[in-house]
Amino acid sequence: MRATQRIGMAFMGLALLAGCSADHDELRGWMEQQRREAKPNVPPLQPPKRFDPQPYTAAQAVEPFSTQKLTVALKQEARQPNSILAAELNRRKEPLEAYPLDSMSMVGSVNREGKPFALLRVDNLLYQVKVGDHLGQNYGLILKIAETEVVLRELVMDAGGEMIERPATLQLQERAR
Repeated sequence: MRATQRIGMAFMGLALLAGCSADHDELRGWMEQQRREAKPNVPPLQPPKRFDPQPYTAAQAVEPFSTQKLTVALKQEARQPNSILAAELNRRKEPLEAYPLDSMSMVGSVNREGKPFALLRVDNLLYQVKVGDHLGQNYGLILKIAETEVVLRELVMDAGGEMIERPATLQLQERAR
């Protein structure tokens, strides 16, 4: 019986396959019909724009990164120095200009003959300064001395390479007892 059961199952499988093939024919027919009826909507391509080459006129100019351009700029600056910086470069340096401003601390102030003086501590030494003295490494000039602060202006270089004035102050530093 087993052989007969196998043969019976084989016939049933063939019958099922034969029944499915008719559905595929119908599906294929529908797909062909859809392909024939579909009309693609593709816009036409635009012609490319006309390219007009331009002549390179900067070929005879000085290269922007050349040493020739740098030397010309340095010579021009040497002929026309910044008036503020020129005055600072032509004077004699004072002792407190050898120290950075952040290494100094104001520890007091005194008035002698009506003129204010500030006491600054630098490297554990005490210095007495007055209005008009120079201190710091950025050409600092003392403009005002008050009881609690020293106001000065410094000369620093900005992003464009120009020397500009920048205000600065030294505040009185009180020691805790």
